[in-house]
Amino acid sequence: MSEKAINNEMNWDLSSYFPQFNGPEMKEFKDGLKKDIAALREKTSSLSTLDKSNLKDWEEVFLKNEDILRRYSHLGSYVGCLASCDANNEDYLREEAELAVMNAEFAKLKVELLRAVKDAEDDVLESFAKSETFNNARYFLNRMREESRFRMRPEHEMLAEDLGIDGINAWGRLYDTVSGKLEFDMEFPDGTVRRLPVSQRRSLMESPDRRIRKAAFECGNLAWKSVEDIAGSAINAISGTRLTLNRYRGVEHFLDIALFQSAITRKTLDAMFEAIYSEIDLPRKILGLKAETIGSKGISWFDLGAPLSFPRQDSISWEEGKALVGSSFKRAFTSLGEFIQMVIDKNWIEWEPRTGKRPGGFCTGSLLTNESRIFMTFNDSIGDVLTLAHEAGHAFHSHVMSDLRPYARNYPMTLAESASTFGEMILTNALLQDSSIDDEQKALMLDMEINQGAIYLMDIPVRFEFEKALYEEREFGELSVSRLKNLMIETQKHVFGEVLEEGGEDPYFWASKLHFYITGVTFYNFPYTFGYLLSRGLYSLFQKEGGDFLPRYEKFLCLTGSDTAVNVAKRSIGCELEKPDFWVEAIHSLDEPFENLKELIHRIKHLPANS
Repeated sequence: MSEKAINNEMNWDLSSYFPQFNGPEMKEFKDGLKKDIAALREKTSSLSTLDKSNLKDWEEVFLKNEDILRRYSHLGSYVGCLASCDANNEDYLREEAELAVMNAEFAKLKVELLRAVKDAEDDVLESFAKSETFNNARYFLNRMREESRFRMRPEHEMLAEDLGIDGINAWGRLYDTVSGKLEFDMEFPDGTVRRLPVSQRRSLMESPDRRIRKAAFECGNLAWKSVEDIAGSAINAISGTRLTLNRYRGVEHFLDIALFQSAITRKTLDAMFEAIYSEIDLPRKILGLKAETIGSKGISWFDLGAPLSFPRQDSISWEEGKALVGSSFKRAFTSLGEFIQMVIDKNWIEWEPRTGKRPGGFCTGSLLTNESRIFMTFNDSIGDVLTLAHEAGHAFHSHVMSDLRPYARNYPMTLAESASTFGEMILTNALLQDSSIDDEQKALMLDMEINQGAIYLMDIPVRFEFEKALYEEREFGELSVSRLKNLMIETQKHVFGEVLEEGGEDPYFWASKLHFYITGVTFYNFPYTFGYLLSRGLYSLFQKEGGDFLPRYEKFLCLTGSDTAVNVAKRSIGCELEKPDFWVEAIHSLDEPFENLKELIHRIKHLPANS
């Protein structure tokens, strides 16, 4: 571990946000933002619903709100970066809590904007949206009108925002703090015991040694068991609050909010899942091959991220990992390669394993400086290299949109995940085409590619089906910890079928998966599969058309904040997402790499072709 990691210093350079945390520049910025939010709230409260007599007043309000959005993203991104790096720093956590208060005030301002458009006459709103002032913001305004359908009376919405500070959002912050501080005693096969942060558990569960994977799984779950009541209370509070608000807001089904946030229709979601379950044998066969290579009758949950077990399993250093991503991107897509090199050169990546870091990875950014930051924990595995490519895809997406106004940059997660997975595929395919890579290395890369497919087609549906069942049962009261565990086991067995080894379920997956506790977005799961399959469709076009496809890809990225997912796909690449055909074809893009991997494994291990 480096001296930086020992001293708990961050890798990334955050100085373009503010010269120092809580310095005079940050305090002045924060105070100005608070005052502007309050002043604009006061102005909007005196205005009537949008009509022909007050068009100019509301135009000024929406423009000032856009400026506040730009500045708020800057402060929020900065505080999120700090708190994620050091969950033990009480100053950062206090600032995060204070930001939640500001967020509630900003949300109250949004309540006023929704009030303005909710009851406006259609011709008035049409005229307002068509004005030169709102060039490239028409979709945003129409989304505001649609969102207003899910709202209570303004005074009730403002009360909900105030209660949310110490309610639903506090539960999310509690989970973040607990998971960030959580450690486990890892017992290695040689008897060595090390105290490790839970953020390092994932890389251990990607070890080629099944004994290490199993130990990390079991020891990690002992740690999650120690906080199961906290996690259980948090997931019940978050889901219960959402259901209560839905009831008062007149939301007919809890998925309606998730569909709106994802900018898709129920028809689109159903088409994707219809395709997944009709083709479920393919991902099950992929995991069956994995079970065969590890000498097991089936796979356990801790095997999902396991690489093929070959004698040579070299670790990958950070220097090697970032070089692999940079060179792969540059060969396939020059502007993407140049961009990631700039990100590396400017130290925009937080990567070192360190006590107190929250688990997971993300990309964040400021609409004010048009800069991104990548957060991850690099533990010297090929999976970590893939994570870097994934988050770099997100950062490039923001980079391509940097010339657009904030109102045209708010893209849904369904489309966000397509850019990140596209980055993963560029990395994987570039390495497979490298003539210096031998059969074993190619097999490892192919395994990584198709294993990702199996996870997106089975692990993510488990999360969706579990959360769906959770909300259905939560309507009738809180779920006990034992019920949460049983529900997770039942769901895993249902989706994975016989390929899941008896007793190989993960009863604590509901507690260890951060995505269930993100309070700003509901059902933070199916968009991953949506984006994954969409990106495979995109990459197939890239392989067929070569460099000629890249301008269309960048057009796709630029449109993501200006239309629904279905329309973006139609307008940029001509895909129809409301029918299962597209999704089935995307799923079967895994057929060729699966067959290639089987052939390589049999050749390497000298197995008969029909074994």
